[in-house]
Amino acid sequence: MVTFILRRISESFFVLLAMSLLVFAGVYAIGNPVDLLISPEATPQDIEQVTKSLGLDKPLWTQYFYFLKQVLKGDLGHSFMFSTPAIDLLLSKMPATMELAIAAMLIASVLGIPLGLIAGLKADSWLGKTIMAVSIFGFSLPTFWVGLVLIMFFSVQLGWLPSSGRGPTSLLLGIPVSFLSWEGIRHLFLPALNLALFKLALIIRLTRAGTQEALMQDYVRFARAKGLRESRIIGVHVLKNIMIPIVTVIGLEFGSVIAFSIVTESIFAWPGMGKLLIDSINNLDRPVIVAYLCLIVVFFVFINLAVDLIYALLDPRVRFGDSAQ
Repeated sequence: MVTFILRRISESFFVLLAMSLLVFAGVYAIGNPVDLLISPEATPQDIEQVTKSLGLDKPLWTQYFYFLKQVLKGDLGHSFMFSTPAIDLLLSKMPATMELAIAAMLIASVLGIPLGLIAGLKADSWLGKTIMAVSIFGFSLPTFWVGLVLIMFFSVQLGWLPSSGRGPTSLLLGIPVSFLSWEGIRHLFLPALNLALFKLALIIRLTRAGTQEALMQDYVRFARAKGLRESRIIGVHVLKNIMIPIVTVIGLEFGSVIAFSIVTESIFAWPGMGKLLIDSINNLDRPVIVAYLCLIVVFFVFINLAVDLIYALLDPRVRFGDSAQ
């Protein structure tokens, strides 16, 4: 187990290094942030002074190696726009994004697994067909359009839920969260639902396919032949055996929800990392963009590692000893 974890961490280090180089070069090529930071009436001397103060007068490879040197010290650079450490900006926005992502995955998981199980057990019934038909909308409808429809219906027409913002927050273990108050939940519900719909449809279809495959296995037929209750067959023999692919998808999709919540955060003016990234791209704030993407890679690394470790808990046949390497 220790060998496996160390190997994964070392592999992740090289992934992070390669990604940072690609992102750094890509962001470097899209424009000059100095053009956005200074007045159009600035003199060439002013432009040169700002360029030097930001370290943008040096060649790309020099800037990149300086960036790596600072990363080893825990410094991901300073925001051009806010003149504060990029990592501090991201960490200040992270609780909002994490809260939204966790709420979205809870909605998708709590609804998706039971609905997919029903659709798999009753595939030919009207209920099973209805669940699968509705799940198609989760794949087909674009997130930005669904978000606008949710705002139009629940906020504008009915006036039940707020259309933007995070609402009041309270400290939980020193972290600001909004779900501890009813008003905070009202602000959280629409963006979380909008973010969850695609994941919900994915989990429904995955659970249904796994259920139908498990029902045809010999261990299920043997369990029925022994006279076990149907609820025990489903809960122990079916559900437990289909949880490994479901856990994989939930883990990876949780990472994608964190990384790609940009559209939802922009539509609902949710003050998270995604909205900060959009603002940084608009202003060519390179340190924030690079720091954001590096942080997302770290999230995916740890999420994948956690999923692999959960495998061993769900299936005793999975082992991560030296022989498995």
